[in-house]
Amino acid sequence: ERQQEAFKEIKTPLLYNKTLWEQSGHWGKYKENMFLVLDNESGEHDMSLKPMNCPSHHLYFASSKHSYRDLPMRYVTFDVLHRNELSGALSGLTRVRQFAQDDCHVYLREDQIADEVKFLMDFILGYYDTFGLTAKLKFATRPEQRIGSDELWDRAEAALRAALDGTGRPYELKEGDGAFYGPKIDFDVMDSIGRAWQLGTIQLDYNAPERFDLTYTGDDNAPHRPVVIHRAVSGSFERFIAILIEHFAGVFPVWLSPEQVRVIPIAIDYNAHAEALVARMKAAGIRATLDARNETLNYRVREGEIQKVPYMCVIGRREADENTVALRTRGAGKKQDIMSSDAFIARVLREIADRTLAIPADVVDAATSAVVNTAASEQPEATT
Repeated sequence: ERQQEAFKEIKTPLLYNKTLWEQSGHWGKYKENMFLVLDNESGEHDMSLKPMNCPSHHLYFASSKHSYRDLPMRYVTFDVLHRNELSGALSGLTRVRQFAQDDCHVYLREDQIADEVKFLMDFILGYYDTFGLTAKLKFATRPEQRIGSDELWDRAEAALRAALDGTGRPYELKEGDGAFYGPKIDFDVMDSIGRAWQLGTIQLDYNAPERFDLTYTGDDNAPHRPVVIHRAVSGSFERFIAILIEHFAGVFPVWLSPEQVRVIPIAIDYNAHAEALVARMKAAGIRATLDARNETLNYRVREGEIQKVPYMCVIGRREADENTVALRTRGAGKKQDIMSSDAFIARVLREIADRTLAIPADVVDAATSAVVNTAASEQPEATT
């Protein structure tokens, strides 16, 4: 996302006075979930760590003038957020009190809502598809506890529903489950065992522009109110990582594995060659490590299998002399295949570039005519 010209990454402070949260409505509707900070001068809890980025993004937008030609403007922030969750609700990485979020706010004209919702929806679903995840869409309407007039809610719900209908994608209705400031589209992601996780969201907000007096100059040279869309993709990175760990059962595809290749020399005589191979892989962008410990070969290979390393390259005399690797592929048992170092590095780089989700059952490398068999049936499916 940082490389996308469509988004502008910004950073904002972590601590704000309660005046800001009163203006946004969080102080009245969300205070019990905020970490309050005692102000030494007032002797009261007048400050809070930010639980979300919305108000700070509104301040940033309001800090300069904008033309209708500038819109939509998309601000994205990856700062840490703090939410005072109940201790009983905390759970590993899936529910924490400090987390980072791919938080984005879009400022746009009312006539741009349909196009923007489609753009963001395609972006979010494409992101999930990269990991082999699918999502169900849910449209959530006004909750009992909310801010803003019924008229604004009517406009917001009608606009977001029309935009959602315009995508042609099926969705479920979640009455009364919207954010306190606007209706939303939730993305419930299904993992490999069928569990649903609410991750992404697209929320339409007519209230914030009123509360923060946000304006842009229209083609009539008069001030107009923008509309705000709140958007998240992963939700929190911590929870998304936990979901991926369970989704893949720790058997990550090569491009996603923290350790992609482990090089194992069978004796000290081949350490130098193994070190040079690891250095070459790292220079090519492969996450490779060297295991030259004074342990038996079987012990080191078994440890790599337990840790689910996708590829292990065993280096002996023949491999050092011929610049090849004795390749052990995750899931292939004790089978070893000989291939040139060049061909192996090219293969790993292809899998990384293609973001391959499952290793093919049979891979034939034309350069070496070596067939590498893998147990693709044990790998996670590309889609769930």
